[in-house]
Amino acid sequence: MGSVGIAAWISHIVFWVLILRGYLTESLSLRGSIIFAMLWLVPNVSLSFVPSAAPFFSPYVAVLDIVLVFLLFRGDVRLT
Repeated sequence: MGSVGIAAWISHIVFWVLILRGYLTESLSLRGSIIFAMLWLVPNVSLSFVPSAAPFFSPYVAVLDIVLVFLLFRGDVRLT
């Protein structure tokens, strides 16, 4: 699996946790949750039609994670 596979799993898990957190805390409406789920689902389904696109899906999900963090936390998360 390696570090790339682990990073892909982390980005997918964080994506769904952020969608759920945004919906439960009402930072993200139902419509917004559906839009982000569709932004994840459409490229995921289309991977079977474009075989060379598979390596680009995990970074795409990571970008969606970044956008969700900016939307839910109104900016970047401070670590200190």
